[in-house]
Amino acid sequence: MNISRGFLVMGAAYLVVGIVMGAYMGGSGDHSLAPVHAHINLLGFALMTVFGLGYRLVPGLAEGTLPKAHFWLHQVGAFGLLLGLFLMMSERVAAESIGPVFPVLEGAILIGALLWLLGVLRRA
Repeated sequence: MNISRGFLVMGAAYLVVGIVMGAYMGGSGDHSLAPVHAHINLLGFALMTVFGLGYRLVPGLAEGTLPKAHFWLHQVGAFGLLLGLFLMMSERVAAESIGPVFPVLEGAILIGALLWLLGVLRRA
């Protein structure tokens, strides 16, 4: 698995989703999902692009099992969190029912970030 490519491809996909969502909000005048849009751009596009470039630019950073764990923890955590946030903010699902899942998904993202930090400390 090419970790750099995986993060860059997913970052580009989230960029397109963020742009489409922003265009929809601008055209409709409904900005109620602005926090979802911001999270898509930050957790999806910006962070994944930074991770992808980091893995590409720092020799050895993508070696081993930690980068794979980082990739999958971030993918599952970010997608689940963004989907849950969308469902909650669009009032399709009650905050009381989906809210308890958020700490688990945020925890996955945090553990992935800690793995990134560990890799950077060891290899950069």
